Amino acid sequence: MEMTGAQILVEGLLREKVDMIFGYAGATICPLADVLRSTPQLGYTLVRNEQNAGHMASGYARVTGKVGVCIVTSGPGATNLLTGIATAYMDSIPMVAITGQVPSHLLGRDIFQEVDITGAASPFSKHSYLVKDAADLPLILKEAFYIASTGRPGPVLIDVPIDIQEQVVKDVSFPETVSIRGYNPSVRGNDKQIAHVAEAICQAERPVICAGGGVFLSDAMLDFETFAARTRIPVVTTMMGLSLLPTDHPLNMGMIGTQGNVCANKALAKSDLLIMIGTRAADRAIFSPEEIQRRMPSIHIDVDPAEIGKNIQTEIPLVGDVRVILQQILKRDLTTRCTPWLTQLQERRKEELNREYPVRAGSVFPGRLLRLLGERLQEKAAVCVDVGQNQIWACKHLWLKGGRFLTSGGLGTMGYALPAGVGVKVAQPDRQTVVICGDGSFQMAMNELAAVRAGNMDLKIVLLKNGVLGLVNQIQKTAPYHGPFGVSLDGSPDFAAIAAAYGIPSITVGEEGEVENALDRFLAEKGSCLLIAKVDPTVTTSD
Repeated sequence: MEMTGAQILVEGLLREKVDMIFGYAGATICPLADVLRSTPQLGYTLVRNEQNAGHMASGYARVTGKVGVCIVTSGPGATNLLTGIATAYMDSIPMVAITGQVPSHLLGRDIFQEVDITGAASPFSKHSYLVKDAADLPLILKEAFYIASTGRPGPVLIDVPIDIQEQVVKDVSFPETVSIRGYNPSVRGNDKQIAHVAEAICQAERPVICAGGGVFLSDAMLDFETFAARTRIPVVTTMMGLSLLPTDHPLNMGMIGTQGNVCANKALAKSDLLIMIGTRAADRAIFSPEEIQRRMPSIHIDVDPAEIGKNIQTEIPLVGDVRVILQQILKRDLTTRCTPWLTQLQERRKEELNREYPVRAGSVFPGRLLRLLGERLQEKAAVCVDVGQNQIWACKHLWLKGGRFLTSGGLGTMGYALPAGVGVKVAQPDRQTVVICGDGSFQMAMNELAAVRAGNMDLKIVLLKNGVLGLVNQIQKTAPYHGPFGVSLDGSPDFAAIAAAYGIPSITVGEEGEVENALDRFLAEKGSCLLIAKVDPTVTTSD
């Protein structure tokens, strides 16, 4: 079978069961684009900035469990994509990014739109390839998807010079399996360690489960819920673990961390056994790991051995796939004696969930708005949240019934939510999907309203408008700083007019008494809608 490099790429994608690509065309990717043109079974979403191709692929991957795919051209197309790749890397999202490149015989001569993208991406990609012979492409694609989706998932970059895309290869053969020397991720947990875990759980009186995004990545949500329900151990989550349990679940004590819930942080502080599942226990989640180590022993379950012991020294490390390990643990005796502990925490959690929100004339309090929004969402709704105050308010106050909570947790990339929401809607058009952002982060990605319009999507967008870069403004008002600088969003557009220009209706709400009616109208709107909520710029994440 004779094929060009571009045809091999497309056939390889089809063999990996890819059904959607997010991309932006350019001169050095035209041979591949030409083959895609005649391959209708591969859907294609045109982004308006290459960075957002990565974010869309991320949203797609996170709700489907499949590898997200994005394709851009060389030079600035590839460099624009770097932030999307880094965002996926920090949150362990499976992704294959294909970039066009200048002709291979001209590499290193600094010709038009040449950059060393494999070198640039190496610190924050799981692996990268610079293709030098189209005959290598079948194996490269197979390896790329395998690496991206196994072990700790992450992005893989394939850089393909234009002449390699045009190169004709005779007798093309596609491998059915792949074996990479030195790459053999652990799946099953060590049986002796499993026994130690079960014993520690049975002996603890005040255990706490801390769950992170790794539970989602290993598709272990049902096993996790079964484990928590059987042991009756209180659960706290990291930001990436939000939505593993409904907000009002009797075992859910909320999110831990510097911006977390009071009940969750108190549970962590008073525990006598910390069970970390699918989390790297980074600084935003656990502010003082030394103190945690001093106070209590810990169990750490993670697929990546490099993360175990990196931030917290653990007494019982357990390397492997979270879903497989939870199934192993569930076969053991898990009799616990933590009912008094759970009851004590539930009383604290009840007070937190029933709090009263302040009222200020001429503005909407974000916590109350998000609580009321969450109460109205469908059980399986996907909520894509941006970075800044809006992210922290959503983590603290948004009422989740389950579904998925998607945000940029590791890199903290502003402008993530809207393109991620597009990725979700492309993957699952019938799934209720809501984007939450501030007026700063919205302006980083509002050009993707074009993708929303082109796809005729039903995407609901909540814009918390306070006229400043809220979180930085909040930080600059505290010591050792002397006041806000460079955070005023003067010159921002009329957001309702911007939405209207893309054919998207909007609703503006500026008083507490208007919120419930506005939310009902917003969610009932057929097709996409923008809800603009006026927020007082003095409101902080601690209010």
